[in-house]
This record gives sequence, structure tokens and C-alpha cells, in this order.
Amino acid sequence: MTKVAFIGLGVMGYPMAGHLQDAGYSVTVYNRTASTAAAWVAAHGGRQAATPAAAATGADYVMTCVGNDDDLRAVVLGDHGVLAGMSPGAVLIDHTTASAAVARELAAAASERGVALIDAPVSGGQQGAQNGALTIMCGGDTDAFERAALVMKAYAKAITHLGPVGAGQLTKMVNQICVAGVVQGLAEGMNFAARAGLDVQKVIDAISQGAASSWQMVNRHKTMIAGEYEHGFAIDWMRKDLDIVLAEAASNGADLTVTKLINDYYREVQAMGGGRWDTSALLKRLQ
Repeated sequence: MTKVAFIGLGVMGYPMAGHLQDAGYSVTVYNRTASTAAAWVAAHGGRQAATPAAAATGADYVMTCVGNDDDLRAVVLGDHGVLAGMSPGAVLIDHTTASAAVARELAAAASERGVALIDAPVSGGQQGAQNGALTIMCGGDTDAFERAALVMKAYAKAITHLGPVGAGQLTKMVNQICVAGVVQGLAEGMNFAARAGLDVQKVIDAISQGAASSWQMVNRHKTMIAGEYEHGFAIDWMRKDLDIVLAEAASNGADLTVTKLINDYYREVQAMGGGRWDTSALLKRLQ
């Protein structure tokens, strides 16, 4: 069987690794909190490793899905990082939402060991990971991408090659820019409807059939009306992503006036104690 290592069993990585095991791959997992990896093995089978390097040893593909640039460097580089265990010809697939700069940095380090890196951030949230229906945006060598795509389809509904290393991360930045604007618009519209004395559910039922509809509107309006935000993509994570976006924009000169404003709004929700609330909690700020 094809051997795969999965590094990082958070709310996304845990089900993604499970889909790989269910698809017939021989999966070895590593997680910083070892008890989480042990629970995954108990639920899915496979093996647990004590270090990223040990997990990657003998693997044809290694997936990483961690928190940020520094976390990514920690699990990839050094004596205990995955590159220390990977063999020439293997492919490193990074699902972390991180900077394009760190993708290029790690691709250079991987190349020295004969390993190809695909930066492959995902969209679809926890629900998409659990359902095996993620959208994956990829950068890297074409041949390595084609090999990696065969494995990633275990948890994806759409996999797109956007260009060289870094292109996946840059595309994920575009995704987050668009999501932030849509969520803020939805929050403002729902708040307006409530203050105008309208039945917000009926308003959404009406406008979701037309041009105003969005994934956020269809999938988040009920919990927004109910004031329920203990689910979904956390504001702390979105703030991290938007900080990466704004740093890239400072470099390439893109005007992100609205994105910067919404990032500040998310900062206000964090100050309200809502760092772990779903990103749709922008409505709570307006209320």
C-alpha cells in the first residue's frame, strides 16, 4: 500500500487523515498532543509516530496541516522535522494556510533532499473536511501536483493547480479576502433587516433565491439569527489569515481597504471574548 504520513490532527487534519486511511492508504500520524494521535489511531487504525521525522520515514507522501508559519517550520525542518525522514522522490503536501514566502522557503529546503513540495491550502471548513469535500488550491511542480492530486482526492471535491510554489497560498488569500467581504455584507444586511422590523428569516428565504445568495448566507444565517457562534471557522484563525493577506498586499501594492477594515472588526470581536466564535459573529458586533 502507498504509505502516507499526516502531521497535525486539528479540526481539519483529524478527519482528512481519516479519509486517507478509509481510502486504503497506510497512514502514520503525528500530533503535538500525543493523546490526540492515539485517539485517531484507536478510531481509524494506522500508526502513531513520536516525531514528524519518524512519521515521514518511508512515506511516499507527507501531509502537514498546522497553525502558522512558525508551526510549519517546526514540523518540517530540523533533526525531528519531516524532511529529516523523507526520501528522495517523495512529495510533501502542505495544507496549512500560511504565507507564500514560507512555502517557497520550505520548497527550497525540500528540493535539497530531492523532495517536491506542493503548497495546498484548503477551503470548506470543518464540515468540508469531515465530508471529504474540500476545495484545494495548489502551487508547485506540475508532475508532483499530478501525483499529489491522486491522493488528495480522498478528501477533496475540487483540486486546482494554480502555478509554481506559493500560488496555492496566494489563491487562498484571495479566498479569504472574498469571504471576509461576504460575511460582513451578510451581517450588515441581517442587522438592517432586524432594525427595519422585518422577519429576518423571511428576508433570507427571499433574497437567497437571487443574486444576493452565497455559501455564507445559505449555511450560516440560521445560527446567526439564533446568536449561536460556537462552531465553524474561528475568528482567531481568520485574523491570522487576514494578517497574512495584508502583509502580502503591503508587498505587492494591492488596495485592500475593505479587508483591512473587516480585520479590525474581527479584532473588536476578539476583544469581546469571541476569538473562538465562528467568523459569522460579525453580526454580534453590530448588535
